[in-house]
Amino acid sequence: MIMGGAQENTLLTARGHVDRGHRVMLVTGPSPGPEGALLAAESAPGMTLAEVPALVREINPLQDLRAYVALKRLFARERFDVVHTHSSKAGILGRLAARHAGVPLVLHTVHGQAFHPYQSRWRNALYVRAERWAARHCDRILAVAQAMVDQCVAARVAPAEMYRVVYSGMDIEAFLAARPDPALRRALGIPERAPVVGKIARLFDLKGHSCLLDAAPAIAAAVPEVHFLLVGDGTLREALAQRAAAMGLAQRVVFAGLVPPAQVCRYTALMDVLVHLSLREGLPRAVVQALAAGVPAVAFALDGTPEVVVDGVTGRLCAPGDGPGVATAVIGLLQDASLRRRLGEAGRERVRSQFCWRRMADLIEQEYYQGLQRKGLL
Repeated sequence: MIMGGAQENTLLTARGHVDRGHRVMLVTGPSPGPEGALLAAESAPGMTLAEVPALVREINPLQDLRAYVALKRLFARERFDVVHTHSSKAGILGRLAARHAGVPLVLHTVHGQAFHPYQSRWRNALYVRAERWAARHCDRILAVAQAMVDQCVAARVAPAEMYRVVYSGMDIEAFLAARPDPALRRALGIPERAPVVGKIARLFDLKGHSCLLDAAPAIAAAVPEVHFLLVGDGTLREALAQRAAAMGLAQRVVFAGLVPPAQVCRYTALMDVLVHLSLREGLPRAVVQALAAGVPAVAFALDGTPEVVVDGVTGRLCAPGDGPGVATAVIGLLQDASLRRRLGEAGRERVRSQFCWRRMADLIEQEYYQGLQRKGLL
């Protein structure tokens, strides 16, 4: 349960089910590392938390076997009506354990693919086989974007009729109401009238920070007062800071570090443009939140991103990895305030209801009831 989109989605789902009167247990592995621990900042009152120490993120056959055994025992003891898994490896182990423990209804949500073009062929083959195997041990698979369904069906993980799209819900009320805070701007060292290009993501591989730095010199040359605000932390922070300094942009690239989820809206409100350059994404939550704040986005046209960023309507789309294209799109928006305003307002209207977290929790609850009814258990 690090600071991440899938984790926020899971916690809000649990919160919605607790509010509807269900007994909910959130089962997770440890949350070490610089990405931050979500449960230290957010909670779902009334939810029970269980930590399985062996449920680690990395592939580790011995630990994975221990995690499977621990999950199976837990599910058998608690006698759940529903087990709903999230994330790839936890989803594989959790679905197998739930089915073998006799849980009546097992579901899984695809937030992003474990198989993707930016890792080795053998690893992709391993994950596809594992996902196919796990799919046979569950009753329904939800996905946060249609692109996730299309990719799974193309990889023959499961037939299309097994899937349903439930857009990732989030608490966007604070973003809808967010306004720029001059005191926060000063605390970050950003001059009063400087345009701000923001990015909200873990400083981690495949999140696209290098591409932003590729584009930064051209953006700075065209818009001399521009500053780049990076919200998030991770293993690449030092390398990115060193690269920014080598490019002569140390004073223009601001590392905000980890920000509690409830405070992210304050940072988003300072931005004139959000860039979202992840090379592997389910549904880009940071983009939804930025659009709710009226901030247009520049993003790569991959995975679920085009379902949020409509080119020329709510932002600009670029080919994956196209640094010059990103620079051109960002410069165009920074130099045209009326265009930024028009795209931002269109984005706000688009996301206002579609990504409400309570709507997401209600749709998922409907899936639980329908699944149990199909099995004759209600």
